Amino acid sequence: MSQFKSREEAEKAGVYIRKVQSFVLREGRLTNAQARAIEENWPQMGLNHESGMLELETVFGRCAPVVLEIGFGMGMSLIEMASNEKEKDFIGIEVHRPGVGNCLAEAKNAELTNLRVFNHDAVEVFADNLADQSLDRIQLFFPDPWHKKRHHKRRIVQPEFVQKLRAKLRIGGVFHMATDWENYAQHMLAVMNDAEGFNNLSATQDYVPRPDQRPLTKFEQRGHRLGHGVWDLMFERVD
Repeated sequence: MSQFKSREEAEKAGVYIRKVQSFVLREGRLTNAQARAIEENWPQMGLNHESGMLELETVFGRCAPVVLEIGFGMGMSLIEMASNEKEKDFIGIEVHRPGVGNCLAEAKNAELTNLRVFNHDAVEVFADNLADQSLDRIQLFFPDPWHKKRHHKRRIVQPEFVQKLRAKLRIGGVFHMATDWENYAQHMLAVMNDAEGFNNLSATQDYVPRPDQRPLTKFEQRGHRLGHGVWDLMFERVD
């Protein structure tokens, strides 16, 4: 793509550039309960990429701060946060259907009304479904670290994507990341320190203690017992 300034320019010229994805679809078996949860709860809690730009006040039936999580896994932390912060509305994005099914089932059991989910690629959701300055917090917890050096280009935290996130955050909104891979934490910090329009909320200009709003997962608790580190980064949009 060296002769083109962007993917869009290349496509207008009739040249298709394969998109580098930050995830691999390791689709596990969808259980009957997960499939039933999707079928029964999608009309109320599911969001479709093909529906286009969202009116969030219409989606949730109220005007409230909106938190969006990229890659919520099985959804347990997202359910806990939505339960603990009912004054906020939550959107989760996940490509793996078993996780979506589990999240919908748990959200139904918790009688949550402030949670909606996408089963789609986050990059396309940001491009096509979210208005600029519509989000108050964006969360990215324990993304695939792509730890081999030749795969680092697949890491989702890259300068171009960070600027796409910035556009969707309100001024004063926060991008909160967490990883248990120190090398990825260093990569995130380097990208964010160079990113236009953000301010590091760390008093030491690197990492922050885990805020109470981010639940401590069983995986993370086990990691602590084994001496593994976890790094949280929080950057505020200032421009």
